[in-house]
Formats: sequence, structure tokens, C-alpha cells
Amino acid sequence: MRVYRIDIQSWTASFRFPNMISGFQPSLRVPPISTIWGLVSAAAGLTISPVSHEFAYVFRYESTAIDLETVYQFGEQGKPSLRAKSNVLRREFLAGTELFLYLTNEQLVAAFNSPYFPLVLGRSGDLASILSIKSLELQSVASVNLAGTVVPFKGYRLAAPIQALPTHFSEDFPRRNLGTRPFYLLDWQHRGRNLLEQPGWRDPELEFDLFWYDKSVLNHE
Repeated sequence: MRVYRIDIQSWTASFRFPNMISGFQPSLRVPPISTIWGLVSAAAGLTISPVSHEFAYVFRYESTAIDLETVYQFGEQGKPSLRAKSNVLRREFLAGTELFLYLTNEQLVAAFNSPYFPLVLGRSGDLASILSIKSLELQSVASVNLAGTVVPFKGYRLAAPIQALPTHFSEDFPRRNLGTRPFYLLDWQHRGRNLLEQPGWRDPELEFDLFWYDKSVLNHE
């Protein structure tokens, strides 16, 4: 299968756990689909849903660390207010990160040559840059050993943490989570431990096995 591989790098990245608002802020070890398509939408300059496109991705990082971050909280006793008080939180982040995004749509790929909006991997300070864009032929394989990605819980069996995550967000305000469902989180540091006994695709140059999201995967539930 002929695809395009977009190599995206950043010094830092962070992907917060849903519904964790206060206290220590851990980071997911792999970006959810909503983050991936937030990047695509930022590059294209318009909101694009993942349910109508084919894609795969692999995310790897070198290490994790914890930073202290000052936040400003508005409101008093649950009511809106312009008065703010500061607080210091411990926030986890990933360092030395790299995202390999595989797409088949040439128009979406072309948008990464000159992104409409800045690309970030998490917070606004996690700025990312495009290292390369390359066309290549994926290799068909009988089974895949996955890491650095997410896999839907329904229909698959893997020994990995499970987290409910959205696939994308609405365009209205306030934005709403869309396509929320459970996913396996496959940490890059656990590479080689998640064998999926079903046909799939492999990047023969980087030797990455890919979980390929064709148009049926996110539409079958």
C-alpha cells in the first residue's frame, strides 16, 4: 500500500488524562486520536474528522520528567469571577518526542508543507516541527507487534492499559467530546510486547508495525 509518512518532532509533549483537573497532572504515554487529528486540522486550517480518512501513527519518546507549573484559577465558590488566585501544580511531560504519521490523502499531506496554524503536541508550549515528508510502500504482514499508538478496545485483545478517549471534538463552543470509546494505550517503551494476530502493515524502512485505521474501524460502533 502506498502511503505518505510525516515525521514530526518536538522537544516536549504532554497529553493529559481526561477528567483530571486538579492536583498532579500525569501525561498519557501516547497521543490520542483527537490529538493526531488536531494536528491535521491545524495544518489544514479547518476541522477535519478522522472517521472519513485512513491513517496510522507511531509515537516515541526518550524520557519523562515532572515540571512545576503556575496556574490561575478563576471563580469563587463555584461561581464565575474575574478574581483569580494562583496555584502551583506538578505536571508530567515527555521529552525527546517524535511522531510518525501515515496518511493516504494527498491534500492533507500537502498541508504539512506549510501548516496554517502552529503545530503542537499537547500544550501551547509543546511546539512541533516537520522533519520530513516521504512517500513509501508499506509491507503487508500476517501479524503486527505494536507500540506507540492506540488500538480500539472493541474487537481486539491486548495486554495494555485501557482509557476512554475521544476521537475528535465538535466545532461549537463549548467544544464537546465526540467518538469517545475505550482504547488500549501502547507505550513505546513497551515495544515488542503487544502482538496482534491479524494481518496488518509494516514500515519496511523504520521497521514499525502499524495499526491501520481504515474508514471502517471508527465507524463500526
